[in-house]
Amino acid sequence: MSRRSALVLAGLLLGACTTKKPSGSESSTAADPRYPPAEGLPGCRLYGEPRRIGQVALELAELSGLAASTRHEGVLWAHNDSGNSFRLFALDASGKVLASVTLTGLEPKDGARMDLEDIALGPCASGETRSCLYLADIGDNFERREQVRIFRFPEPEVADASVAVETLAFSYPDKPHDAESLIIEAGTGRLAVITKERGSLGEVFALDGLAPGTVTKATHLGTLHAPGEVDYRTTAAALHPSGQRLLLRTYTRVWEVRRPEASRLEELVQGEVAEVPGPSQAQSEAITWLPGGRSFVLGSEFAGQFMYRVDCR
Repeated sequence: MSRRSALVLAGLLLGACTTKKPSGSESSTAADPRYPPAEGLPGCRLYGEPRRIGQVALELAELSGLAASTRHEGVLWAHNDSGNSFRLFALDASGKVLASVTLTGLEPKDGARMDLEDIALGPCASGETRSCLYLADIGDNFERREQVRIFRFPEPEVADASVAVETLAFSYPDKPHDAESLIIEAGTGRLAVITKERGSLGEVFALDGLAPGTVTKATHLGTLHAPGEVDYRTTAAALHPSGQRLLLRTYTRVWEVRRPEASRLEELVQGEVAEVPGPSQAQSEAITWLPGGRSFVLGSEFAGQFMYRVDCR
């Protein structure tokens, strides 16, 4: 071999040894094809992987709903499923209980048939700056309840206290439904429920005209479907502050309904449904956006289960 050829060969070998190879962290940043990007929408274009932020407290062994406070930074409001006391809990980001709020205003006979399934936070009425919490007594496993209820009350301070609720009753236009998801339009305070269906991600019903002392008839807005009908039974939902994105939690996955420029739920329910990252949990029944709409938190039934947060990539 000539001296020149030897030098060329040595250079090639040195280049092969020193060429930078993708590190594990770099290769992991490649977009996951399961999760299509959200184009033309406020908030995240892509989401990162879920990360553990805390654990479900013993007091919330049947955690069924989460709502992030807009008054108290870092506070999550949470409640249990049916068969528990009529209470609300304030949590920090790790799931630690900060306060317990006893809810009043129900007759004992009314409390006996209660099945609390979700919670939402928004204006107490259209145009109001004061925020209220809305607790959804909408569970109906055997689909027999002729009317179900939303409990409304002003967002309390983070302290042990008692708060009286207003009862807002409604019925469905067709038949009784089992439901576990309540959402609210941030700008108008308009409420809607998403039913828990065996063959879809749920029927969406708007609750216009709710008022104490009356039974409102819900209005059907549409049906939500997973791509390829691969999932069903929505157990929790959260509407983005923009009104252009809607998170749906099932027992196995997280979905997002997307519709750029949607100004009402009627438009949003016609949008694209895409899968987004979500953790595996024992019985996930709680999801909420954090203020700003660039992160969301998920919770599960059973004390000691991990709580997760998903942020933008």
